[in-house]
Amino acid sequence: MKTILALGNPGDRYRDTRHNVGWWLADRLLAVWSLPSFEEHGTVSVTRGRAAGEEVRVARPLTYVNRSGRALEALRDRDPDLRVERDLMVLVDDVDLAPGTLRLKARGSAGGHNGLTSVEQAAGTRAYARLRLGVGRPEDERIDLADHVLAPPTAAEEEAILGVFDRAVAATECWIAEGAEEAMNRFN
Repeated sequence: MKTILALGNPGDRYRDTRHNVGWWLADRLLAVWSLPSFEEHGTVSVTRGRAAGEEVRVARPLTYVNRSGRALEALRDRDPDLRVERDLMVLVDDVDLAPGTLRLKARGSAGGHNGLTSVEQAAGTRAYARLRLGVGRPEDERIDLADHVLAPPTAAEEEAILGVFDRAVAATECWIAEGAEEAMNRFN
């Protein structure tokens, strides 16, 4: 079963922030794939169904982003056959990409993203797919990066971010059906 882990922070305070664009995309996947609502299971909320001809699970950590690995641990406890290297994709915000940009990678470093660092530690490997969704850096270099990602995007940024979601859904479906390398070739 393919597992999509969408990083974000729980609670209304963070719902509309840049750090939660992974959750935004997870909500789009649920709508496009007609999946049932998320159900909470300890440190993770999960839904299951079919997409791109495969059984899929979409999950959101109920921890803060920097502890997202706990959600992966919970998923592996429930499904010890989860093969991280082949069956896991993480949806994550990326300040090094402009809003409205996406980049799919089959493996790599956390790039300073604390959520990816936590997932990497729980997975015991860097070899898992991640779909990075651009949120951009603050225009004013004096603005703290943490404050930037924990704030809502501007209207123009939000429009750009949401504007790439159809492409992000297609990239995710390609990853499910054909694997990370093919999805990277088509969508990067």
